[in-house]
Amino acid sequence: MDKKIVLKGSKGRSLEIDSTDATAMKMAMLFEGTCSLSVKEAAEKYGYSLPRYFQLQKSFKEKGSSALINKKRGSNKQPVRTKEVVNQIIRLRFLDPFSSAEVIAQKMKQNGYAVSVRSVERTITEYGLQKKRIR
Repeated sequence: MDKKIVLKGSKGRSLEIDSTDATAMKMAMLFEGTCSLSVKEAAEKYGYSLPRYFQLQKSFKEKGSSALINKKRGSNKQPVRTKEVVNQIIRLRFLDPFSSAEVIAQKMKQNGYAVSVRSVERTITEYGLQKKRIR
């Protein structure tokens, strides 16, 4: 069930904000913290800490409402193990099943792919390409 936050104006009018709209919630918190409630009350009402409130306020003053939009989480770096790199590692493993991860990484570097030994080991493990040991 979606919770609604109601902002009340001085002339008896109100505005409902859907709690799933994170950007609108941040904007409403900043509005209430500046205009109607204390900063502490506004931050508590919207579930933010005081440092986060002031961080959002500073961002809003510097960049406007676009600073309140949630950004994509995670690394901005491009992954090393792209589909092409993974395919090359698998290909090299099938061509020489007894070659080590170090040898495969060296061959990849010779072919122009900057791949670490650990990335090769991860790929080999993920795709079940480990050497079969005879007892």
